[in-house]
Amino acid sequence: MNKAEKMPGNPLKIQDNTFRDGHQSIYATRMRTEDMIPIAEEMDSCGFHAMEVWGGATFDTMHRFLGEDPWARPRILKKYITKTPFAMLIRGQNLVGYRHYADDVVRAFVDKACEIGIDVFRCFDALNDFRNMESCAERIKANGKQFQGAVCYSLTDVRLGGEVYTLDYFVRKAKELEQMGADAICIKDMGGILSPYDAYDLVSAIKKEIKLPLHLHSHYTSGMASMTYLKAIEAGVDVVDTCLAPFALRTSMPAIEPIVAALRGTPRETGMDLRKLLVLGEHLESIAPKYNSHLATHKLSIIDNGVLAHQIPGGMISNLTGQLKEMNALDRLGEIYKEVVQTRKDMGSPPLVTPVSQIIGAQAVLNVLFGRYVRVSNQLKDLVLGLYGKTPMPIDAELTKKILKNYRRGQEPVSGRPADYLEPEIEAAKKTMGDLARSDEDVLAYILYPATMTKFLQAKYGMESPKEAGTEHSHKKGAAA
Repeated sequence: MNKAEKMPGNPLKIQDNTFRDGHQSIYATRMRTEDMIPIAEEMDSCGFHAMEVWGGATFDTMHRFLGEDPWARPRILKKYITKTPFAMLIRGQNLVGYRHYADDVVRAFVDKACEIGIDVFRCFDALNDFRNMESCAERIKANGKQFQGAVCYSLTDVRLGGEVYTLDYFVRKAKELEQMGADAICIKDMGGILSPYDAYDLVSAIKKEIKLPLHLHSHYTSGMASMTYLKAIEAGVDVVDTCLAPFALRTSMPAIEPIVAALRGTPRETGMDLRKLLVLGEHLESIAPKYNSHLATHKLSIIDNGVLAHQIPGGMISNLTGQLKEMNALDRLGEIYKEVVQTRKDMGSPPLVTPVSQIIGAQAVLNVLFGRYVRVSNQLKDLVLGLYGKTPMPIDAELTKKILKNYRRGQEPVSGRPADYLEPEIEAAKKTMGDLARSDEDVLAYILYPATMTKFLQAKYGMESPKEAGTEHSHKKGAAA
């Protein structure tokens, strides 16, 4: 009996991430809505389990660089995509921004996202502290939408195991999400570091313990993701994330076309039309010249074999190199890779995902350039204070004392749910905005991105016409992907 005959007898479902994570990973989130519309109806007829069209960095880059209203994209695409559910990535209490927002903001944002057409919310927390997902989950469920709870995959060793990230850790986290009322569970491998045989063991273990649909999301960064998907499929994973080939590989997801072809004639055959997928890819090839200036071309390899050692995701690497260029210290990148590993361990070994990856990366740069914890960012102080949640491992007491010395927000770490320390924000924002706020959407967008959204709204309503509002700057560093 061959391997195909041993596979569970249910068709693999596929979520397409081309319109969000694909171009975010490869083209710094610069794909315009106008370039999605020509293939939107055909994408709708492919039979995808869902299509991810929003969330992540899209809210930021759309208003900052493309001059597009972020709230408009799902509404526009819903006119063309009527059968396939819309998915978004939401960072729990961070929403689609880079800090924790008060509960009134979180609830209003989720309600608005449901209103504009989002059906499936993949919700995660950077520390896997699910208290930071409670407000999101409550509103998602109240709106009758799907709450897909995600656990961020990370490692404390070369393979699954070690001090923190063991098989038991991930099974326990999946059970926590099930108890929260999740409709599905997602293993979110943002760094592409889940190895094939670990994937088989992980999927098998979770499937034994929970009955919810299990999704796997991985990036091709290390070169393992397609192999990882195949072993996860053998173990019975229900859904995987892919992109159409032109927007796949590199730091994006695996390509859908080889997976569809590889599963033909097996019990897990997708039933999708490979020829149709190839035609859709031709459209993406035709628009590629518009975006190729954002494609990383500094090395020949399309994989980053270094991630197998340092676990630093591609988006984080681009942030680090940008910081070092501004500081004229790019020659110290190798030192900073090593320091990221140590700083992460100092901070309780959290997963390297937004916003924690940016906080640790920025502190690693400061540690190399000025001495370890001589200069400390306020964001790192907040992390140590407990305002982002509970870290997977405790932070050393002496280091905590050093970092929080004379910090205005407190010197003793807190242990409560982080959002409980935040005051409501919406009414204060309305007063600050004054005439600039024409809708609830404007207010929420301003809270997320006060400086750049002020410029965008001024241009939108003709109150001012900043020369650079909504335009691309080739000489400026882009938003974190």
